[in-house]
Amino acid sequence: MSWPPQSINKSLPNAKSIFFNLPKPTPCLPHVFLTAISLLFFISSTKRNPSFVKFLPFVSSDRRRFLKIPSMSHSGPPFATPQALSDWLKPRLPSDSLALWGVKPGTKNVHNLWLELSEGETSIVDSSPPLRTVNVVTVRVMGKDDLVLVESRQQLSDGSFRDRFRPLSEKMKPNETVEEAVARAVKEELGSVIDPGSVRIVPGSYIEKLEERNSASYPGLPVRYVLHSVDAWVEGLPEEDFCTNEQEEYQDLNGTMELEKAVSVRKHFWKWVSSDSLRS
Repeated sequence: MSWPPQSINKSLPNAKSIFFNLPKPTPCLPHVFLTAISLLFFISSTKRNPSFVKFLPFVSSDRRRFLKIPSMSHSGPPFATPQALSDWLKPRLPSDSLALWGVKPGTKNVHNLWLELSEGETSIVDSSPPLRTVNVVTVRVMGKDDLVLVESRQQLSDGSFRDRFRPLSEKMKPNETVEEAVARAVKEELGSVIDPGSVRIVPGSYIEKLEERNSASYPGLPVRYVLHSVDAWVEGLPEEDFCTNEQEEYQDLNGTMELEKAVSVRKHFWKWVSSDSLRS
């Protein structure tokens, strides 16, 4: 058989010149190599995960979904800045409630919540409104004559006061045991009047309880408290009503100065009350 075929020559008189003037394809090794690598990557990726293409937009477009599982393990702040957290909260909270944060006496602001999330002390469930979950250690400090130490009120950094009337309480840190949290809580809130190492937990006094209520610190944001309660003896405490200075609760994160913008506790006011008055 001659080339080009006669049928083509008859239908296309200039076919011979057309075919023979075409440049001969020359294989290009780099192009072949890159094409093979691309095909291999695509095939191997789809074999490992048939929904590979589907999940790419999910990972990149909606990072908030990773917040749906409350956890005390610390993996870094889920929001890059307090402003990002504020923008996320606005459409999810009741109207104007966010505007009360840090303005209404006794409340905290969005910088406080951002610090809690950054430190792993708080987790948030993505809902409307969002649900904040906090693990709290509560220490019933026992005194003479069946008395219990309670914090009657606090003075905040903005000069306001808020009533408390509850035993010594502190948010737990990630991966912290109850014993470690008790020691840290006593040091931070009572350390200005006692010596370190003067705490003994009453054996068999541990109780865990779950409470849900509206947050006094963050109006409009419901909170679930996982309460880890113990009785303890603390040596060296005054027998009369007294006040203590709060040690710094947070460290500044990467020089962002967010600590200065947060509302913090400056003083704790303590009193001894009958244990019967604390029973519900």
